[in-house]
Amino acid sequence: MEPIEKQVTVLMQGSEFGDTQIKEMMTQELRQRLTEASKEGRPLEVYCGYDVTAPDLHVGHTITMRKLRQFQDFGHNVTFVIGTFTTLIGDPSDRDEARTVQTMEQIEANARTYTDQAFKILDRQKTTVRFNYDWLSKLTFADVIKAASYFTVQQMLTRDRLRNRWDANKPLGLHELLYPLAQGYDAVHLHSDVQIGATEQLFNLMAGRKLQESFGQKPQVCITFPVLVGTDGTDRMSKSRGNYIGITEAPEVQYGKAMSIPDSIIIQYFRLLTNLYTDEELAKLEQQMSGGAIHPMELKKRLAREIVTQLNDKQAADEAEAQFEKVVQKKEVPEVMTLGTKSNRTPLLDYLVENSLARSLSEARRLIKEGAIYIDNARVTDAHLEVKPGMEIRRGSRHYIRAT
Repeated sequence: MEPIEKQVTVLMQGSEFGDTQIKEMMTQELRQRLTEASKEGRPLEVYCGYDVTAPDLHVGHTITMRKLRQFQDFGHNVTFVIGTFTTLIGDPSDRDEARTVQTMEQIEANARTYTDQAFKILDRQKTTVRFNYDWLSKLTFADVIKAASYFTVQQMLTRDRLRNRWDANKPLGLHELLYPLAQGYDAVHLHSDVQIGATEQLFNLMAGRKLQESFGQKPQVCITFPVLVGTDGTDRMSKSRGNYIGITEAPEVQYGKAMSIPDSIIIQYFRLLTNLYTDEELAKLEQQMSGGAIHPMELKKRLAREIVTQLNDKQAADEAEAQFEKVVQKKEVPEVMTLGTKSNRTPLLDYLVENSLARSLSEARRLIKEGAIYIDNARVTDAHLEVKPGMEIRRGSRHYIRAT
């Protein structure tokens, strides 16, 4: 294995706890845990859990996956936990209202897509995949009462979002207060040394430490990372907001979306989505960019290439960059277009939504009204035009499809 100090530096890079003392404590505990494991001749047991709230993952999810991959590369054991039980509850950590309860059928359908997407980052041969329904569903009511006895309602309400809902007299489900217990028990069941998660989930991860101690285990090290802001540079990355880069999207789409981000978040994306630079090197790059010594476009191209390479391969990144330069920078029509669905004389509004050129019919109408939709290089004004096979449909300057 690599020297312990090198591992600590790499594994803690980009972490954020919202509290410098907690970060110092976790850094020291990671160093100690690595030292102990090295003396015992064993790898660390590391995991991260992912609730299956949607069928598709985006690059925001890869922040923690990339950290899991770093643990793998250092020789540690990694478990990818799919929250087939915790999704039934719904994590309130990032919500100002209760989540919509999903059915087990929806959860299982979404879960089937997660592993293949995760293996774009993780080493398939070195990853253990577990579903927390397998153990959480077997707990008895007495088990839940015992776990709940280690926490107070006051502790649960220290979290801002829950406290805000309480103070505003908004509905706050009792089941939502049980979520940290369920996630915390994952750590107990897995005998975890390290758990990775989002900064906003720190309470849940710390609950795992407390439950582990109650079960006679050594409390895990918690490493948390900030939520990625979307390509709009404003809101958190989300498919529903349309400001996301999807793991399964076409390489040219991933590249184009990376190139569309505002200059203000370039360094953040480098820090959280790549391994290209150390924090010191990123600080220097930021100075060079602000001082005009390096153009933001150059940095975005490096970033876009790295993202596409991680999710696909170098050839895909080369081709995506070539298409971007041809279509966007030189304003030429691409030689290869993404094929759309069978048109069958489908109205343009419906076709735009079907092929993800618009998120909704209302957005499709707005895009047409604003002159952002072209067919065969001519701006479209008729929202009810029937799409026929062979038509080349373009949204703006980056998104092309050919109707089939």
